[in-house]
Amino acid sequence: MERNLHDCLGAAKNIFADARLVPGGGATQMAIAGRIIEESSKYEGMGQMVLKAVGHAIEIIPKVLAQNCGADAVRMITELRAKHSVKGNERFGINGNTREIADMGEATIWEPILVSSQIVKTAIEASSMLLRIDDIISGVKKREKDQPKSKYAAEEAAETFGDARDG
Repeated sequence: MERNLHDCLGAAKNIFADARLVPGGGATQMAIAGRIIEESSKYEGMGQMVLKAVGHAIEIIPKVLAQNCGADAVRMITELRAKHSVKGNERFGINGNTREIADMGEATIWEPILVSSQIVKTAIEASSMLLRIDDIISGVKKREKDQPKSKYAAEEAAETFGDARDG
């Protein structure tokens, strides 16, 4: 009960902070993901891969919605992608009550714009953090690989192999 009240107060706070609404049911995330993936074709190499990865990562929100309402997530996301590929269908999302893809405007399913913008910000921050960690790890491996070997390295490895310290 306390958690429900907390969630309601949080939703009310978001509406008072910024009263703008966007289509719910994952429609906004699918539209954003589709646009990012479409834009990725303008780039080559790593830039294209990063944009596609971000687009597919944002598609996770509608996928989770489909799973949570008990629908076949793969089938529903495929149908939703097909709907969003047609111009003018950006408001189509998942109606969790009927387990169908519907126009979120007609179904009156909306969410505060603050929620959608926070989802995108968080996805980008997480992606950036993972890329930084990957750069650090690959930089350490490269430094280890590029370091010249000590002339005693072979002797050091040979003297500890098979001695009493191995158990």
